[in-house]
Amino acid sequence: MKEALHWISEQRLKVYPRMVFVVMLAVALGWFHGAKNGVDSRGKPLGYDFITYFAASKMALNGHAAQAYSVTAIAKVEHAIVPASAETFAWYYPPTFYLVVWPLALMPYFLALFVFLGLGLAAYVIVLRKVIRGPQAMWCLAGFSGLWLNLLQGQNGFLTAAVAGAALLAMEEQPALAGVLVGLMAIKPHLALMFPVALIAARMWKTLAVAAVTTAVFLGLGTGALGLATLKACLGSFGTARMYLEDGSLPWVKMPTVFAMLRTAHVPVAAAYAVHVLVALGATLAVWRVWSRSTDWKLRGAALMTATFLVSPYIFDYDMAWLAFPTAWMVVAGLRDGWLRGEREMLVIVRILPMLMPLLAMELVVQPAVLALIALLWMVVRRVEHPAVAVDAAQVNGAEAVLLGDGVSA
Repeated sequence: MKEALHWISEQRLKVYPRMVFVVMLAVALGWFHGAKNGVDSRGKPLGYDFITYFAASKMALNGHAAQAYSVTAIAKVEHAIVPASAETFAWYYPPTFYLVVWPLALMPYFLALFVFLGLGLAAYVIVLRKVIRGPQAMWCLAGFSGLWLNLLQGQNGFLTAAVAGAALLAMEEQPALAGVLVGLMAIKPHLALMFPVALIAARMWKTLAVAAVTTAVFLGLGTGALGLATLKACLGSFGTARMYLEDGSLPWVKMPTVFAMLRTAHVPVAAAYAVHVLVALGATLAVWRVWSRSTDWKLRGAALMTATFLVSPYIFDYDMAWLAFPTAWMVVAGLRDGWLRGEREMLVIVRILPMLMPLLAMELVVQPAVLALIALLWMVVRRVEHPAVAVDAAQVNGAEAVLLGDGVSA
């Protein structure tokens, strides 16, 4: 008896991503239409997190890079850029990321915003097309809420996801290039924590060595260009960021981390950290197991990028643009080897969750994104331990062919 067709049918796969895209586009257009004097109805500047990058760039170009780490100092610059803004956005980035944003203030604010997001999105799409491509795959990406969150918030999720994804794609055939790309993740080092674990587990010593050298050189260039005072100010700002994380000054409901989930539920700081560390250790062991036992680069990449969200306590919803990569790798693995129970449903949940995450966290107290990420990582490990049996061609319902389009990466 043949297996019943799955509810993710060819027709639904064609229609649903387009529907989500239309909704997201309407939200974005409505947001822009309702803006006055460069700010939205909540008093936040359009592309609101981007104003931090632009203000820091302006301060660096004026020779005051170290002062950007002062909330009071950068607030004055941000207000001068968009006077109607009622919000202040702090700067905690290392000198390595400073090098990326340094030229932005040479352009007008909104042009710089367009260039930053446009180049980041282009890199993001180009790298993701190395994983899965075809018209329908691109429609699925266009309907991915994590993409829209990063776009509307003017954030760097496109850039970091593209660099991390490119590093993983290069590892099999170009280990030195992969090492350079891993080293470039020094722009946001807390998102690179799983790379050393994975490289040691896979005994990729060349990539690890190149990554270490690249990180040191990159940090040296940033510190040399901006001054030692900038590095000291950056290190000093971490204490402020930790305080804001712990006391709720940062919006916990927008953070898909174990620590933020527990603090939302009023768990004491020490206990929240303790549980977070335990989950982080579990995620680290999962990455170690996948990278030491499997040679499947799709599963390796999916495990590393998913586990990243379970290791650092300081991650936001815009970083979930990363999830396009592990979900794409899991889709390719499913189409190639067959699906295990619950995988397709979880991939759908992960793709729609970023936009709904804050609302659900406020209503449920428990952060559903954390549970979904744990489930996704478990599914990757399960594939390593219990590979799926290839589906009978007669049981394929057409959705695979629609998604594949002109093919997927081997």
